Amino acid sequence: MSKQFKRTLITSALPYANGPVHIGHLAGVYVPADIYARYLRLKGEEVLFVGGSDEHGIPITIRARKEG
Repeated sequence: MSKQFKRTLITSALPYANGPVHIGHLAGVYVPADIYARYLRLKGEEVLFVGGSDEHGIPITIRARKEG
């Protein structure tokens, strides 16, 4: 007996804290991915929506040095 599994994996880009937050952060990456994940879940599909953060990346280090 074979089971067919259909899962959807949705990821979004990592937010960086190296500059001011603006509407593009939400409208361009996070909101569309969240809407799509919610839509698929409403249809009864199995969805994993993975996000994250990178508070130790190079852009943060460079910005911190610039700001002293």
